[in-house]
Amino acid sequence: MTSEEKKVYLLLKAVIFHYHGLDEAEQRDLEKVAIDFDAAEEHAWALAFVAEDYLTAFDRARIYLNNIIGDYPKPKRVELINMVWQSNNLKGYVTEMEATAMLKLARDWNVEKELIELVLK
Repeated sequence: MTSEEKKVYLLLKAVIFHYHGLDEAEQRDLEKVAIDFDAAEEHAWALAFVAEDYLTAFDRARIYLNNIIGDYPKPKRVELINMVWQSNNLKGYVTEMEATAMLKLARDWNVEKELIELVLK
């Protein structure tokens, strides 16, 4: 996995997790991913990106991610949005705000139908 892919992965998780306020389980999940992917720098970058301005973090991340992920093949885009959905499900539920954020990203990436199919499984 390239440094850019690590940034995308961690920023995507971080921005969705912070959308409603990062809880302890989500923080541990981000830290585990950083360790598993040897991505300490990318983890710090993603957290700094969000911390720069919590209120605009999602919109800024959406622009950043759309510029990068638009070039990814469709299966990779589906994999990324599914990864975030599954991460949120680890706590046993997905908030309406989180679901809305993921649907916005899925629509941006032209994988909304695929996300809905995955959710319904």
